[in-house]
Amino acid sequence: MSQQAAVREKPDMADLPAQMPAAPHSPAEARARYFNSGNAFNIKLPPVPSRLFTDEPARALADGATTGFIPCDQSDALACAFPATTPLMLARYAVVAAGARFTVDLRATGSIWYVIAGRGQVDCLGESLAVAPGDVFLLPGSPARITAGTEKLVLWVVSNEPQLALNGDLPPDEARRPVAVVHYPAAEIARQVDIIYDHAQNNQTSGIALIFSSEPQAAARNILPSLTLSLNTLPPGEHQRAHRHNSAAITLVLQGETCHSMVDGARCPWRQWATLVTPPGAPHSHHNDGSERALFLIVQDGGLHYHARTMGFSFLE
Repeated sequence: MSQQAAVREKPDMADLPAQMPAAPHSPAEARARYFNSGNAFNIKLPPVPSRLFTDEPARALADGATTGFIPCDQSDALACAFPATTPLMLARYAVVAAGARFTVDLRATGSIWYVIAGRGQVDCLGESLAVAPGDVFLLPGSPARITAGTEKLVLWVVSNEPQLALNGDLPPDEARRPVAVVHYPAAEIARQVDIIYDHAQNNQTSGIALIFSSEPQAAARNILPSLTLSLNTLPPGEHQRAHRHNSAAITLVLQGETCHSMVDGARCPWRQWATLVTPPGAPHSHHNDGSERALFLIVQDGGLHYHARTMGFSFLE
């Protein structure tokens, strides 16, 4: 038999199961597993679904909603062992009944919050915030207490809990905490948007958006080390030209009549307070066919991709 024929008769290394040590001499050696260049890179993970969450905000805003979280969970579709909206981010709606207190302690580096309705007080790490509709605030991964005023408080929150769950990490302690409590009041957000509208775009500008950061994260222009937050706007009759990037995006629709997004060729009509998931790498664009400025809040795991030099942003038109 020729050497070439003998090679052809060998089984394909891609069909090998995980290999174990033949005669381990210790528990540490027994834990070893061995793969090869044929079977180590052929894992088929399910794609990130594009999805518009509308039932969840309706439940949060409905009369009689009780204090707690309403998650936008796609863990089954993602084959994740933990709640997740995208592989590294989890979005939720939070309800705090009138006069009630809600204590949260998320296993996250930090969490990004938007006030949809109601007023209240947020206490975290000895700081107290008075929050109202349209406010954004950032909480580090520490226990916090949210107290509603005389009306129900409804919030939207995104964290990097799936990222820490994947790594088996704990939230950073006081000595290593990369973010602080930050409050972005609605009036100041509106002032900052006006400043942007007083300036021109160039042909490389991706729409008209306000990017949120803080003193500890200013050098990276992120809100969390791994997450970015932007308030995107669209003037009436305009669209944000089609583009793609390697970060996943979770969008909260704040304002926009007769608006829609195109995500990977599918039309996604907007509904106020809905959460839209844009998968990583998916071509997408946003369109305002109405008569008022559109506003939409976008969280991406962009900080991670910027750090890894893998953002891959490109315009498609």
